[in-house]
Amino acid sequence: MSVEEQQELKQKSYAEAMRYMSNAKETLQKARKEDRFYQDRKYVRTACGTAYNGVLIALDTYLTLKDVELPKNKKRRSIEFYEQNISKIDGKLSKYLGSAYNILHLSGYYDGELSVSVITAGFDVAYDIINKIKPLTPDA
Repeated sequence: MSVEEQQELKQKSYAEAMRYMSNAKETLQKARKEDRFYQDRKYVRTACGTAYNGVLIALDTYLTLKDVELPKNKKRRSIEFYEQNISKIDGKLSKYLGSAYNILHLSGYYDGELSVSVITAGFDVAYDIINKIKPLTPDA
């Protein structure tokens, strides 16, 4: 893949991942904060699922840029696939992935965690992951 193709892929994927994060933030606002907790589990779960999908877009792009072959036929990739491949390339990113998976996917999406500080930490790590594919001059 040429440098120009890499930049084009980064720009497209970064913009898409950030669009997911923007949608997630909008949804999270509907959950209404009161003290240190969100009040509506449905919106928190939806926001966390959307943010985690943004993370997956970034991770797929990152792995593609590192010449890791993604499974064919649009087969769903497991967390183990991401953990195994990313841990070989970038240990710090692997830790971010673990946090994003635990906070956004498991605690936020599946369990409906309502703590503002926990969900904020999940969103912060999502942005850290997405910024790994940030293009030099984003059109986002």
